[in-house]
Amino acid sequence: MLQVGSIAIDDDELIERFVRASGPGGQNVNKVATAVELRFDIARSPSLPEPVRLRLLARRDRRVTDDGVLVLAAQRFRTQERNRQDARERLAHFIEGGLHAPKPRVATKPTRGARERRLGEKRGRATIKKGRTGRDWD
Repeated sequence: MLQVGSIAIDDDELIERFVRASGPGGQNVNKVATAVELRFDIARSPSLPEPVRLRLLARRDRRVTDDGVLVLAAQRFRTQERNRQDARERLAHFIEGGLHAPKPRVATKPTRGARERRLGEKRGRATIKKGRTGRDWD
C-alpha cells in the first residue's frame, strides 16, 4: 500500500519488474537483477480521483506512455530493495504533483511606467544601433 496525501494506492496496481542494472556492483551486477522497472496505469487506476488523473495525464512527461501508463526505472542503488523503495518514492512524488490544481493566471496590463521604461529602452537601443551604421570618416 502506497500512501500519497489522501490517496492510497494498492500494491496490486503496481507492476514491478526486476532487470539487470548498469552501474556499481562489480561482478555482482552481471548476476543479480537489482534494477526495478515500476509501471503504474494512471488511466485505469481506481485509486486516483478523476481531477488528479486528468492533471497527471495532461503533463508532458516522457515517462508516461500513450496508453497512460507511467514507467519508472530505478537503478541508483546496489540492492533490489533499495531500488524498489526509490521507485515507489518517485511515484509518490509524481502523484503529489497532480494533487493540487494550478492557480489560474490572472491577466494583467502593464503599468504606464513599465510601458514608458520599455519604450525608452527601445529608443536607446535604436540610437546605439543607428550609431553603428557606416559613416564616411574621410
